[in-house]
Amino acid sequence: MNVSSYNRREKGISHIKPDEWMKLADILEVHLDEIYEHDARYHIDCKDQSIGINHGTQKVYTVPKALLDSQQKYIEMLEARIKKLEED
Repeated sequence: MNVSSYNRREKGISHIKPDEWMKLADILEVHLDEIYEHDARYHIDCKDQSIGINHGTQKVYTVPKALLDSQQKYIEMLEARIKKLEED
């Protein structure tokens, strides 16, 4: 890894990828759990939950609020464009 890439990760500008965490643990000769830092900005939880009498599955997602806000703004922009096209 070059110095610039390392510096961005150290400052939190760029996130450490899962394979990089594993390499770090190997180099430091420690278990991954001892050094791994969870970054909620890059994580989406997905859980299957059994529901109802048919034992179907319902997917439950936990999405970071910043991502939801960004997508909401994009949806609003698209809705405005559609409205304008319909008016024209």
